[in-house]
Amino acid sequence: QVQLVESGGGSVQAGGSLELSCTASRYTYDSACMGWFRQAPGKAREKVAEIANGAGILYITDSVKGRFTISQDNSKNTVYLQMNSLNTEDTAMYYCAAGPVQFGKPCGTNYWGQGTQVTVSS
Repeated sequence: QVQLVESGGGSVQAGGSLELSCTASRYTYDSACMGWFRQAPGKAREKVAEIANGAGILYITDSVKGRFTISQDNSKNTVYLQMNSLNTEDTAMYYCAAGPVQFGKPCGTNYWGQGTQVTVSS
């Protein structure tokens, strides 16, 4: 079993920045890919970005390209989401997920964090 612990959420004004982090309790083959999802009230959960140990960035959704950056520190089993130029549409609960790399397909999501709230005010 792998536990994911997120941190870094909060409230910020539009145009501001936040950095989220997610640390996995251990590295396993079925948690090699780590990513961020978000869910706004009344909307479906969407994948924001994912990155895999040894494979690099595998996905970043169009709406955050140029504003968000996903990175990882393998020595700490930690993935980061640097969010710049935030706008009100970025307001959501952000979840960290981890799962196996599935070549040619989105990464699996075997493990989930509890989520961290990001609120952007105008």
